[in-house]
Amino acid sequence: MDSLETTIKKKLADNLSPVFLEVINESSKHNVPAGSESHFKLVVVSANFEEHNLLARHRTIHDLLAQELAGPIHALSIQALTPTEWQQNNKTSKPTPPCLGGSSRANKQDQGVA
Repeated sequence: MDSLETTIKKKLADNLSPVFLEVINESSKHNVPAGSESHFKLVVVSANFEEHNLLARHRTIHDLLAQELAGPIHALSIQALTPTEWQQNNKTSKPTPPCLGGSSRANKQDQGVA
């Protein structure tokens, strides 16, 4: 059985023909058991994103990963770029925003989030 990371890479590669694809398991940065595959960062650079706004790009990725998002994936950071945008960003991705540690009102207040 493939890892979730491998499954994600395959689905994105097969459907988007990316010129650059990075799938990073960031689960170890969160309060989850060792070896978890629940938090991912994606950097997908594809000509398929030309003529599509950011929302449409994210929807495409969400549609491709619907099964994984319905189950094991808890958090997904997506950077979906065209090859031109990737060049303009000096072929670098932005860091993933820090996790707020949960969705309860008390957790958010503890971290200064309204």
